[in-house]
Amino acid sequence: MAPFDRPRTGGSPRSIAAGDTWWYAAVAGEAAGSFSARIRIRMRRACLAAVLLLTVTYAGLVLTATGRRWGEAAVAGRLADPAVARFLREHPSLQGLSTLGLILSVVLLAAVGVLRKRYALTAAALGTVAAALVAAEALQRYAPGPRLVDASGAALQSGFPSSAAVTVTGAALGLALVVPYRLRAVAVGLGGLASAALGAYAIASGHHRPGDVIAADLLVFAVFAALTALLARKGRIRPAVRRGLPPQRLLVTVPLAALALAGLAAGGYLLLDCLPGTGPVPVELPRIAHRCGQALAAGTGAAVALALLALLRHVDLDPGPPSYRLTSPVAADALPDDLPEDLEDLPEDGPEDVPEDPFPGKRDHEIS
Repeated sequence: MAPFDRPRTGGSPRSIAAGDTWWYAAVAGEAAGSFSARIRIRMRRACLAAVLLLTVTYAGLVLTATGRRWGEAAVAGRLADPAVARFLREHPSLQGLSTLGLILSVVLLAAVGVLRKRYALTAAALGTVAAALVAAEALQRYAPGPRLVDASGAALQSGFPSSAAVTVTGAALGLALVVPYRLRAVAVGLGGLASAALGAYAIASGHHRPGDVIAADLLVFAVFAALTALLARKGRIRPAVRRGLPPQRLLVTVPLAALALAGLAAGGYLLLDCLPGTGPVPVELPRIAHRCGQALAAGTGAAVALALLALLRHVDLDPGPPSYRLTSPVAADALPDDLPEDLEDLPEDGPEDVPEDPFPGKRDHEIS
């Protein structure tokens, strides 16, 4: 018996029809060291790492008093930073553009998938964004932590993670499922740049704290990594054709990598100098915390897009042709049963390409 000649583990048994190759694909995907198994393990580890970072972010910025004071200082710093205040005052239309960007990102994701007739992958991408939004709403409502109140004493809903950032980042990462492999780096890279810009604007406008945007990016990355691991488990991925990097990919991935490295490095450097203590907050701390939060949010938005592109390198998510095909070794078995009658009805000078039936009469013979 062949080493992979075994029943499929897990799932309900299905009948093998002519041309149906699910059993062979499942066995090949479950084999240790196969392409699907390696991608599944890789994406599963990436999902667990994102969940771990999300937990650390929540514990450090929400559950600790120092993290909450840093987030409040970052929000208050937008008023202490004259450059940010002047920019927002001179461009009041950015608020409408950010709202329009949320809608267009989801519409673009759905439109690309429908135009390419990738209905299953489009539904999976939109469903993943919806699942991330549901998880974000659940964390906002039911996650343990201090509850904020307004001036009238009414409880305010937590913004951790940001639903707007979840939508934009989810649409950006969802493009990896619906665009062709050769255009994936360009599409996801541009989406990552837009996500980083909108995340920095959300902090500059005071709508969200830095931790809200960072947690949203990590949550979306974890959900999409889990989805890709599930696709690999089902055998829905295949190796991509390895070609040289075209120039248009470098024009997007290089700025994306530069933004991720610069944002995370500058934010980490400033974070060491702007963590408030138990005493009074220094005058310069809000302005530094605000710039630190913007850098970290922009760097995280670019980093998650770059990490997804790196993990899906040489991985094609488009459905390809089946690897196996069950066909009959006898060509005559594919002909209709009433072929002799049809041949008798043809004129004598009929077409010469009609095959001759090797077994005229009854078809109850058996070839061994």
